[in-house]
Amino acid sequence: MPVIEYIKMLSEEFREYPEDKIEQWIIFCQPLVSKKQFGKLYEQALALVVCHKMKMAGLGDNSLGELGKIGNAYMASSVSDGGSSISYASSGVGNLQADAEYAMTIYGTQYLQLRRSAIVPIHTAWG
Repeated sequence: MPVIEYIKMLSEEFREYPEDKIEQWIIFCQPLVSKKQFGKLYEQALALVVCHKMKMAGLGDNSLGELGKIGNAYMASSVSDGGSSISYASSGVGNLQADAEYAMTIYGTQYLQLRRSAIVPIHTAWG
């Protein structure tokens, strides 16, 4: 199945998004997903990364409007005056792991799950 079909199947929020724009995102994300490592799951993995990157860019449905965009997760989420208190929404922001960004969307989380099932790390024991 073509990547664009996976994207439309995975995500209702991107079904009406223009296909030429989705194709641009596919080209942008192709270097992030290894055909060799994912094999027959490559198109699925690429579709998940494309949906994740599009969501991170603020595209797709969002019931909270501008305030609910992923990029705004780095902004103050609560401010008080009497006693001076500021809180930040920080889902994954303080996480220094390389995959922390993927934890910020459901598509990224699904990609990580697929990657864990498709790519088995090699462990060696010395002794």
